[in-house]
Amino acid sequence: MNVFPMLRAFCWAGLWRLTGARLAGMQLVGALRSHDANERAIAGMLLTRSGIRAEPLLEEALQHRESVAMVLTVLASIGDRNMAPLVRGFMTDEDPQVAQAARDASRLLGTPDSPTRAPAA
Repeated sequence: MNVFPMLRAFCWAGLWRLTGARLAGMQLVGALRSHDANERAIAGMLLTRSGIRAEPLLEEALQHRESVAMVLTVLASIGDRNMAPLVRGFMTDEDPQVAQAARDASRLLGTPDSPTRAPAA
């Protein structure tokens, strides 16, 4: 198992957390499209732990159609119900994986008027 990709994700997350550097956060979002499944999973977990702080970066990734299914899954994991309308917009996507991820995420997020989850520390 190659640990370098996972280590890279942790480094980007640490740099983003410490400095707030948008580039570092975007690199972490970019890791969601890695060929390494472990790096994708670690990036998803780290973005989820970042909470609503990660949402603007994830929204931008959706606008550019980058790793859409993974991004939708991360948004659902964050749990901010305010993201439900954005997620529902992908439920009829022509890519079946994206549409399924959107349906799953929408189910997890529920209604937009429910209480939102607090930002991660």
